[in-house]
Amino acid sequence: MEIEILHLLDGAEKATGTAVVIDVFRAFSLEAYLYQRGAALILPVQTVQEALDLKKEHPEYLLAGERHGAKVQGFDVGNSPSAIMHLDVKGKTVIHTTSAGVQGLLAASHADEVISGALVNAAAIARYLKKKNPDYVSLVCMGLEAKRDTEEDVLCAEYIRSLLQEKPLADIDERIDALRYQEGKKFFDPAQQNVFPQADFGLCTKRDCMNFVIQAQHTQKGIQMVKIDA
Repeated sequence: MEIEILHLLDGAEKATGTAVVIDVFRAFSLEAYLYQRGAALILPVQTVQEALDLKKEHPEYLLAGERHGAKVQGFDVGNSPSAIMHLDVKGKTVIHTTSAGVQGLLAASHADEVISGALVNAAAIARYLKKKNPDYVSLVCMGLEAKRDTEEDVLCAEYIRSLLQEKPLADIDERIDALRYQEGKKFFDPAQQNVFPQADFGLCTKRDCMNFVIQAQHTQKGIQMVKIDA
């Protein structure tokens, strides 16, 4: 198994083999929590207008997403895991659009298979990949708005790679904790709590707490994210 770490939209477009598109803060952490809380299906879409149009066709669907981190006006929820903890998502279909992670999913068109990546299910991702044993794995770090690298996505990629190579990172917990002083510091800024609530940091950095992967499957109507136990 050859493993490569790629970056941002350019990396997603170059990804081949099995691509793991990583967005720890917060897109794919949110999707994992949605499935953990009983959501039926997640539909990623590229633009806000696509999301609104789909909602018009299916008023019963929930709208989730952000632009520049903030909840899109008119959406049911933003991109915040903590915001769904008191939201009834059981059995619901969720339309999801974000600035980085979802864009990466849609850009990874040359990969044979695409799954999402986050710290919450990193070990499950490694187990899934070991079982499938693809010749090539692309770990794509989507960063901030797919414009610059961020420490949490790079760490997640390095962690998954270490598990695949059976050389676990001895300092993984220390490096996760250090994120609060790096890209994660926004979650501890009192002035940004409306957009980046502190609770999101803990939820997004709770590593290996979920035993499933989320696979992007192509249908005639677009991509859907499907939960697969691992």
